[in-house]
Amino acid sequence: MRPVTKHPAPPAGDICRLSAVELADKIRQRHLSAHEVVSAFLDRIEAVNPLVNAIVSLRERADILAEADRADAHLARGGETGSLFGLPIAIKDLALTKGLRTTFGSPIFADFIPDEDEFFVERIRKAGAIIIGKTNVPEFGLGSNTYNPVFGPTLNAFDPALTAGGSSGGAAVALALDMVPVADGSDFGGSLRNPAAYNNIYGFRPSQGLVPAGPAFEIFQSQMGVEGPMGRSVRDIALLLDEQAGYHPHAPLSHDKEVSFLDGLGLKASGGRIAWLGDLGGHLPMEPGVLDLCEAALARFEDASFHSETLVPDVDFEALWQAFITLRQSSSGCGLKAHYDDPAKRHLLKPEAVWEVEQAMRLTAPQIHAATVRRSSWHRTLLALFERFDLIALPTAQVFPFDVTTHWPREVAGRAMDSYHRWMQVSAFATLGGCPALNVPAGFDGNGRPMGMQLIGRPRGDLGVLKAGAAYEATLPWSAGAA
Repeated sequence: MRPVTKHPAPPAGDICRLSAVELADKIRQRHLSAHEVVSAFLDRIEAVNPLVNAIVSLRERADILAEADRADAHLARGGETGSLFGLPIAIKDLALTKGLRTTFGSPIFADFIPDEDEFFVERIRKAGAIIIGKTNVPEFGLGSNTYNPVFGPTLNAFDPALTAGGSSGGAAVALALDMVPVADGSDFGGSLRNPAAYNNIYGFRPSQGLVPAGPAFEIFQSQMGVEGPMGRSVRDIALLLDEQAGYHPHAPLSHDKEVSFLDGLGLKASGGRIAWLGDLGGHLPMEPGVLDLCEAALARFEDASFHSETLVPDVDFEALWQAFITLRQSSSGCGLKAHYDDPAKRHLLKPEAVWEVEQAMRLTAPQIHAATVRRSSWHRTLLALFERFDLIALPTAQVFPFDVTTHWPREVAGRAMDSYHRWMQVSAFATLGGCPALNVPAGFDGNGRPMGMQLIGRPRGDLGVLKAGAAYEATLPWSAGAA
């Protein structure tokens, strides 16, 4: 057994402000014990979570600390440690967690306890993380406002009257308020990006296939939905992504990662060219102030030798949006149909879930095929753009965080929204292209509401996007989060 090296522990609040990378290093070097770190975060959760409802299904404190003590004993014996060893993590409540309640935000699954982990959750456990609970989500992840009938709403980290965004809203708020050092999320229509923007943190949608999906029945699904990391810094995102990413034999559309993302950030970005798409020449309605903040954020890139050019691709963006809707309905709507078909469960579905199912039932094979053709055409357009540019930039959202009691905005800048997700159309372009996309904080409007900007890279160019994000992060005059 190695001798214990005594170091005075910093105050709990200071522990919670340390980055995930720093905390993991301090635990491995025995400058902090896992018990000290986990205790500090549990104290923070006890003090803050009742005000915002970000973390749900929290395990018993004694059980969590007993796991931390076992981790410390393992380290004292000279045992091997993974990159997340001793870090407390709460998993998004759409991901399976063995032995820990997973509700999907639905009363249908209010008491469901899985007997297996999601692939990426299994990897997080093997890397030494201590799973303490779950983070709140909208019902079945539908919509960018985190509320559900099981746990209620999650409130914004900066203003409890406002939405946290979604669907990774609980994760974003938990990060912003220092209740966890790093977090996972998932993203179909912006769910890793939108809540990150609304809570002044970073959220990364990886390239299609980088993080294996499953276990799932539909192993050959379109993979428009992906799992990914969220953090208070780009380095923390890279730390978690290194564990999430990589080929899994039971996820045949997954692929190997080529490098360590955290190591790759050691070589700084040397600049490049950014295509600024803005509001697509007026096609996307934007709440006043959104473009101004994002354009000011874009200007900061000049300090990192990135130069931007305003561009509007020659694309039928309305047809592209309709393709997104069709493909989403064909996957999400069909996936929910079993609950819709059960008379005992249909009334438990929220209206947006019912809408997805009923629209899916009207789809024809030619419509779905046409949507895939349109998506393929967009992919080719993106590849052509990436021959000229290193990054594409867009606002992360079209509106600032809104009243949490508003399920979704019915209009934006005077234009009516015809679905519960139309106001998030700006997030669909990276999804349809299978591209990596990083939300970076863009600042705050005059009312103190946060906003973010998307940095979109070429497919499988994940490290390049993260390096550009780190270069941008170095220009910011403020830190991520709300502390």
